[in-house]
Amino acid sequence: MFEVFKATNGNFYWRLKSTNGEIICQSEGYTTKQNALNGIDAVKRIAVGAPIKDLT
Repeated sequence: MFEVFKATNGNFYWRLKSTNGEIICQSEGYTTKQNALNGIDAVKRIAVGAPIKDLT
């Protein structure tokens, strides 16, 4: 689940949580809620086909 929230600094952020409630990843700060929602859309589009790069 994606959550969008406004922090005390006035910026909007999103975070992706797993089914057990743990935060998987989170965003940078956005000046508008719409930009945060656009960031979520970008992650949804890009992550589907993103390759895995093994750096071990």
